[in-house]
Amino acid sequence: MKVVECVPNFSEGRRKEVIDAIADAIKSVESVRLLDIEFDPDHNRSVFTFIGEPQDVKIAALKAADVAVEKIDLTKHKGAHPRMGAVDVVPFIPLHGTTVGECIELSKEFADEFSKKHNVPVYLYSKAATRKDRVDLPNIREGEFEGLRDLIGTDPEKTPDYGPNKIHPTAGATATGSRNFLIAINFNLNTTNVAVAKACADAVRGTTGGFVNVQGIGLDLPAKNCVQVSLNLTHPRRTKIHQVFEVVKNEARRFGATVIETEIIGMVPLFALLDALKYYLQPEKLEESMILDLYYLGGAQDPTKKTFTEMSMIEFGNEVRRARATPGGGSVAAAMGSFGAGLVCMVAGLSLSGRKFAGIKDEMIEHRHACEYDRGLLMDLIEKDSAAFDVVMETFRMPDETAADKKTKAEATEKATIHAAEMPLATMKHSFNALEHAKFMAQNGNINTITDAGVASHALMAAIEGAALNVRINLGNIKNKSFVDKTAKEIEKILTEGRKLKEEILEIVETRMKELAEMK
Repeated sequence: MKVVECVPNFSEGRRKEVIDAIADAIKSVESVRLLDIEFDPDHNRSVFTFIGEPQDVKIAALKAADVAVEKIDLTKHKGAHPRMGAVDVVPFIPLHGTTVGECIELSKEFADEFSKKHNVPVYLYSKAATRKDRVDLPNIREGEFEGLRDLIGTDPEKTPDYGPNKIHPTAGATATGSRNFLIAINFNLNTTNVAVAKACADAVRGTTGGFVNVQGIGLDLPAKNCVQVSLNLTHPRRTKIHQVFEVVKNEARRFGATVIETEIIGMVPLFALLDALKYYLQPEKLEESMILDLYYLGGAQDPTKKTFTEMSMIEFGNEVRRARATPGGGSVAAAMGSFGAGLVCMVAGLSLSGRKFAGIKDEMIEHRHACEYDRGLLMDLIEKDSAAFDVVMETFRMPDETAADKKTKAEATEKATIHAAEMPLATMKHSFNALEHAKFMAQNGNINTITDAGVASHALMAAIEGAALNVRINLGNIKNKSFVDKTAKEIEKILTEGRKLKEEILEIVETRMKELAEMK
């Protein structure tokens, strides 16, 4: 199952009826789980956290945005937190079985549908950004609603990625994209001097000499009679809560202040809390498998049990070697395809900086995002291929004592076998897509990564040929002649074009390897 998280921020933190209406819109999508709602009257902002299948999450985000555009008027909005839109930012975060690339595509779909329906300009940010200066949200939001109202449509630098080249009169502008999981955390200080909070933010913020993976501002909270250091930890595995907390405390101490309260906004991963607990308690050993509640709360499964895509390479290899039908050749083919696609993405990532790539940077990013999408689907097929074959095996165990039983069993087996053939066929298609991107990388990518493009072509073609074997063996057990004939033609077409493409890539690799040798 693919799981995506969405954490939209809306410019409303005071009117409970509006917050409830947004929540109801999200909850109206049955398969989506609304996990958390945070709102603050000083910030005048609310943050919702929900998860589900990618398309369902997008639908929930669109429904919530409909309510926000209808009920939030930025010409009447005042709050401590910077904002540019009623629907201020809508990030999509890959959680399970998905990649950043898939979430980038999801954010583009959201941007397209939302902007067309409401005439709101939309900017792509973070991993989905089309320009370097739009990676960080503060750069896009600079000037906020009031400033952008005059700039959008007059300053070419503020032309949105989607929607009209003018701000919406009441809903402003919106940012959306894909990002990694972040932790939003606030530290409240026992002073009313906002300069102290700003000094603390400067001490930890990456752009002012602090931690690379920290964004932050100092805010006044008159309702609480204090000031706040409001932070985003954009890579909490690298920059940990306790590291930032200790720096804020030390900086505040210079001004005779201290942290009196900590606020975590939205959801927080268990590893981040364990990191802080390890730092302050210094236990000899503390792991997730030692947390008792994970074994029974909410019917949770054993936290030590992993899906194939969650396993280490050694663990997955051990699963493959077991005397069981799954995971088998189909899953291994999908894994090879995902590794090959990953290499293509790596070459693209190492071919984005420097003047020599400036002319093709946008095209390079498009190929990288598209290949990341295929990589995510191939990762998902590692699980789906095994699951599909398990269903076929289950149909073999169905009763067949009566004529009716035999008919039901035969129909179930036919349906399951067709589905089992479709999985490796999908592996072939997405591996071929990645192979096309690999050719562009071989031709245009960083010459120092040319062998990586070559290895990608070998891995992707191996995935195609391996998956083809699994499709063909299933076709031999399918009675639907139309499906068999159509699929057999698809197999041959992909194999023929894939082999030709692989040879073209390897020729390019050999030529550029010679060029590299001559340069040395």
